[in-house]
Amino acid sequence: MENVLYYGDNLEVLRNYIPDESVDLIYLDPPFNSKADYNVLFREPTGGLSKAQITAFEDTWHWTEETEKTFHEIVQTGPGQVVDMLQAFRNFIKRNDMMAYLTMMCARLLELKRVLKPTGSIYLHCDPNASHYLKVLMDTIFGHKNFRNEIVWCYKDPSGKTERYFRKKHDVILFYSKSDEYRFYADAVRIQYSERTRKQIERGTISFGRKAKGNPLDKVPEDWWEIPIINSQAKERLGYPTQKPEKLLERIILASSKEGDVVLDPFCGCGTTIAVAQRLNRHWIGIDITHLAINLIKWRLKNTFGLDAGKDYKVIGEPKDLSGARALAEQDRFQFQYWAMSLVSARPYIDKKRGADKGIDGVIYFYMDKDKIGKAIVQVKSGKVSVKDIRELKAVVEREKAQMGIFITLEEPTKPMQEEALQGGYYTCPITKRNFPKLQIITLKELLEGKSPLVPFQISPYKEGQKTLPNTLPLL
Repeated sequence: MENVLYYGDNLEVLRNYIPDESVDLIYLDPPFNSKADYNVLFREPTGGLSKAQITAFEDTWHWTEETEKTFHEIVQTGPGQVVDMLQAFRNFIKRNDMMAYLTMMCARLLELKRVLKPTGSIYLHCDPNASHYLKVLMDTIFGHKNFRNEIVWCYKDPSGKTERYFRKKHDVILFYSKSDEYRFYADAVRIQYSERTRKQIERGTISFGRKAKGNPLDKVPEDWWEIPIINSQAKERLGYPTQKPEKLLERIILASSKEGDVVLDPFCGCGTTIAVAQRLNRHWIGIDITHLAINLIKWRLKNTFGLDAGKDYKVIGEPKDLSGARALAEQDRFQFQYWAMSLVSARPYIDKKRGADKGIDGVIYFYMDKDKIGKAIVQVKSGKVSVKDIRELKAVVEREKAQMGIFITLEEPTKPMQEEALQGGYYTCPITKRNFPKLQIITLKELLEGKSPLVPFQISPYKEGQKTLPNTLPLL
């Protein structure tokens, strides 16, 4: 089986691409309906957090025409007990944000049950805002007899001061199986007993029945897990909101799958499930609805495992040609911009929903010399373009004291645009003394054909920046 990363609405992807009973393990970490916005925390090349954050997703759901449509679709086609449950929920909760969230989750959980093998398991990660409702939902869809554990993930975090209630420092993971035939690999996740208990076992003063294979001093973990969150200095930290530690996913994947099994994450975010599944030799399927996430996962797979999209795994849903690019631009202008910037490894500059972008869609940072970092301003246009756009880019480059400007266009540039860009002159790299055009125009067609902007010693937008040049520099 080929590993696949999907861009798109997971409900549509599940319905159109994932066959019945084809998945061994599902882990999902959906939005919790906590009414918060989660931002991608890009870092500046010096290592500090960027002031310009991008909203990855809004953790707020509303009862809309689309929600009403989904509700009635479930009522018309869903299993009887699910229909009764959902209608009871709406009578009790009414039409509000929570009901919209539960309707959205119900439609997806029905599809996830369809694609799960009879021997498979599903882990639904949630927090106390909605875990009580979700457990009723899971009981109804998967059957209360297939409920295996309510795992409590406990963690310490200095944030969240309060004097009016106990600090909230745990998440809930609901573990269900598809049937009683499910597989659980206890020996893969055993942990050591305490030193005191180990000595008692060695002396034979206590016994726990079945022993672990080859080691009677290990036990299956309890249903409360003390696994540290990803702190600000952690090597695996990518700056993506709601990123979970690899140790958490490792325990789940080891417990409920074996090498060669298929692991699915329909809300894959920054790709922790994907990365751990890859490391543990599982096949994987990842789905996300933002190009910010898809590009971050592609970078993570390349940086960690040396995997290339299209060669080592499939990416479905991203534009492959100009017609696909135009379709994305018409569907969602911001996702089009994020996708276009991913083609040049630029970091998005600002959240368009929250304020003006000041003529900056993205920024590419690069090394000027061992002590200095330069930047190229990136603008992305999907509509008609003219020489006025290049003059405006030139003004933004001068205002921001940037070294270069990159203009990405879906339409072909005019001759006056090209002439204006040429008049911008050159930036000379102090390290190599090579000249780079200060104003560069590059079309989406050229990017899709493999062409890249001319930028010296570009710095990745995802891993933390360095204050000095790396030991090995790329050839220019």
